[in-house]
Amino acid sequence: MKILLFGMGGQVGWELRRSLAPLGELIALGTSGANGLAGDFRQPEAVAATVRAVRPDVIVNAAAYTAVDKAETDPATAWLVNALAPAAIAREASACGALLVHYSTDYVFDGSGSKPWLETDAVGPLNVYGVSKLQGEQLIRRNTDRHLILRTSWVYAARGDNFAKTMLRLARQRAALSVVADQVGAPTGADLLADVTAHLIGAQATRALHGTFHATAAGEVSWHGYARFVLARAAAGGVALMAGPDAVAAIPSKSYPTPAQRPLNSRLDTSKLRRATGLVLPHWQDGVARMLAQVITQEVTTT
Repeated sequence: MKILLFGMGGQVGWELRRSLAPLGELIALGTSGANGLAGDFRQPEAVAATVRAVRPDVIVNAAAYTAVDKAETDPATAWLVNALAPAAIAREASACGALLVHYSTDYVFDGSGSKPWLETDAVGPLNVYGVSKLQGEQLIRRNTDRHLILRTSWVYAARGDNFAKTMLRLARQRAALSVVADQVGAPTGADLLADVTAHLIGAQATRALHGTFHATAAGEVSWHGYARFVLARAAAGGVALMAGPDAVAAIPSKSYPTPAQRPLNSRLDTSKLRRATGLVLPHWQDGVARMLAQVITQEVTTT
């Protein structure tokens, strides 16, 4: 099996390099490309030419424009990277018979209510980023039947920046913190997404699964609850903090305005994925605790 991975430098892409390697020949590309192959999604025709040159059995697209606030003033780039380039690789995937795996987001929904979103629920993105990701989904469906679109939420990894690291940094510098409490979702590890992806690709030999699936860790939490959990684990691990979990105040989203409006309800129902695969998705606390242990260990060994 020949697998072409786009977006290898991101959090999910980095983990995919690990999880996909045992499945076959892996050609992994970042924005700069390699060996004459293009990986810059701002150039849709160039990445389409890469698919034609490689002729993979599977394409995994972990490339995306994820600067949610910046997208409000840079919609053209968000459209290129999140919609036009995925459409281009979808057309080439169809032409060579490849399976296309693509990642989308809870931001395709309007965040109303409190019920976890089903794959079949009506969409209604609130910001440019969400619109561009929804357009990417629609163009993929239009251009190839052999696709897996995995919607996820609140992705983190020990590598690179993430919400937990930001909370740890601020809690060392300040005696009190304020964190939004009316946005609810499931923090989902990049490693979990990568492992689910590898399972889905490996399972194609016995059962072809196509379509859209929600893929997140189990459980739910607000950003405020997430911050308190992070600081409690850090304190228990011996990290010196000025602000502990009890020093985190809960505030509404309107008290922390951002250029892009965020959905309040980012819960995603994963029952379709679990029924189709038999997978057990771990609770978000398990993954975050493991990530924090790694981050804290790294900090101790470098200080």
